[in-house]
Amino acid sequence: MSDATPTETTRVAFVCVQNAGRSQMATAFARREQATRDLDGRIDVVTGGTDPADHVHDEVVDVMGEKGFNLADETPRVISQDEIMDVDVVVTMGCSAEGICPMTWRGDARDWDLDDPDGRDLDEVREIRDDIEARVAALFDELVGDA
Repeated sequence: MSDATPTETTRVAFVCVQNAGRSQMATAFARREQATRDLDGRIDVVTGGTDPADHVHDEVVDVMGEKGFNLADETPRVISQDEIMDVDVVVTMGCSAEGICPMTWRGDARDWDLDDPDGRDLDEVREIRDDIEARVAALFDELVGDA
């Protein structure tokens, strides 16, 4: 008997403190992977922060624009305990939730050790962006292969 069927949905959350940089970039790349690989209904992507900022960081908006994403209108949001409890894979962005976030979750927890792009020069933010893009692609490879 198989552990999973093609109709099951895997929920992935990208979580950070402010939800204004790394998690926003990861979410944008994940949504692109979802569309490119035709995974609507198989992968559900959520994002949020434990203490959301008022807006996505300007330098993040700039470098993501270079890749064809418009994050200027995205709004950082809080991720609730209820949402976290219904997630299969939680990816924190180098701001491990331990000691910051009292939340717990039932799924696979991973911390991507990424520098915070806030206030960095654009070349540094591009490096962070490109690292996130590669990590998201690898995560999707792991979750669904060539589906």
